[in-house]
Amino acid sequence: MLKKLTMFLSMLLPWPARRSLLEKQFGYSIHPTSRIGFAWICPRRLIMEENSRIGHLTICKNIDLLHLGAHSIIGQLNWITGFPSGSSRHFAHQPDRKPELILESHAGISSRHLIDCTARVRIGAFATLAGFRSQLVTHSIDLEAGRQSSEPIEIGEYSFVGTNSVILGGSSLPHHSVLGAKSLLNKKWEAPFHLYGGVPAKPLKQLPEDLAYFRREEGFVW
Repeated sequence: MLKKLTMFLSMLLPWPARRSLLEKQFGYSIHPTSRIGFAWICPRRLIMEENSRIGHLTICKNIDLLHLGAHSIIGQLNWITGFPSGSSRHFAHQPDRKPELILESHAGISSRHLIDCTARVRIGAFATLAGFRSQLVTHSIDLEAGRQSSEPIEIGEYSFVGTNSVILGGSSLPHHSVLGAKSLLNKKWEAPFHLYGGVPAKPLKQLPEDLAYFRREEGFVW
């Protein structure tokens, strides 16, 4: 309760004072050039590298680690949650589970997405979770075993996830690839430079390797 009260009060402070409080009270590591908007960001550990930022009205709770690489962005109105590690009947059969969200350098999440980090979600360098209302879900009920289970999600570097997509635990989008809008990604794919799409998603066509998006040196696309 005290942590929640302190976190709430910190949101009312000017950013320099808020950053100092978050580092001293919670042990967070926030680079002086990084910034958090009016947002509830409460993981066990927070690492924000240079020029990373989190937008207004984003909520992050119940995960062990939120790590933003240099120049990475989490936009507004995102819901990031999970099930923290520790002694519990839930996921007891998965002691190595890592409830984390990791954005590598220049990665971007736009707005109004639901990201379940019961297991690790990693978004590679220069990758974009674009549009809005996509769902990344790392846990579900294992019908055969009759229990909750979780698997990580990997989004490769320089990849692009179209709006309103669903990505399930245990799946991965290869580097330098595109997931089309309203697609369902439910398995691991390995071939880069492809457009994946459909329900469930599958390779639709090969993409040119010289596309400007795949060669850019700045994460944000103007």
